[in-house]
Amino acid sequence: MASTPIPAATYPAGHHPSVLLSHAWRTAANSAAYLLPHLLPTMTILDIGCGPATITCDLVTHVPSGHVTGIDTTPNILATARATASSRNIHNVTFSTGDIMALEYADATFDVVHVHQVLQHVSDPVGALREMRRVTKPGGVVAARESDFEAMAWWPNVPGMQAWQQLYMRVARKSGGEPDAGRRLAAWAREAGFAKEKVRSSAGTWCYSTEEEVRWWSDMWARRTVHSGFAGAAVEGGFVDEKGLEDAAGAWREWGSREDAWFVMVHGEVICSV
Repeated sequence: MASTPIPAATYPAGHHPSVLLSHAWRTAANSAAYLLPHLLPTMTILDIGCGPATITCDLVTHVPSGHVTGIDTTPNILATARATASSRNIHNVTFSTGDIMALEYADATFDVVHVHQVLQHVSDPVGALREMRRVTKPGGVVAARESDFEAMAWWPNVPGMQAWQQLYMRVARKSGGEPDAGRRLAAWAREAGFAKEKVRSSAGTWCYSTEEEVRWWSDMWARRTVHSGFAGAAVEGGFVDEKGLEDAAGAWREWGSREDAWFVMVHGEVICSV
């Protein structure tokens, strides 16, 4: 365990282009489908951890008479978010820096407060959910979707892939996060004060099986393993050396070269009624 205090929220991967490549691929359809039936045209939405805003801008299209606010801890990524909105001629969206642990909004401000793959990087996810609940209007919803790294599966079982998975999970936990957040979401929501009957949980997946999908996913993770902030965190944490990182990247490339390659990423999802 780290001897120094863990920041309220950490993201060991950083915003290397290999990381942003995966973030920019995300849409409301492939990453927030569980939330869409709950949206009405006039709603106001807070999207926490908006990144390049591909999901954020999709949400805007579902609330044409409403408004979406996207926040992120990293000022630089907000320039990309604004460019995404501009390229799509979207105007009812604003972006600013913000901290999920201390949201700068009054109680009961938004109809919907949404996160995607954010709570898994927060040292106090229950506290984060409480803060999300605070700024949600009565009758509104808190929505969260988080990865579950232990539940991910792939074929064929290329040597080195499982070692990469365990390495990622150790680095994530050293950084104060929980890579198996998906399975914990409903429990966290209950601990945050939502009654059992107010929490609806589900699961969603990303599946990569076509030649193009496999090539993109394997290449992205191979580059991310050796070039993103994850690499520095892994080496500096004493979990692996640079050769070990290259070996892990090689395992990804080997998996991606197989004709029968298949990969599924599992996510837990919750809709919490306020």
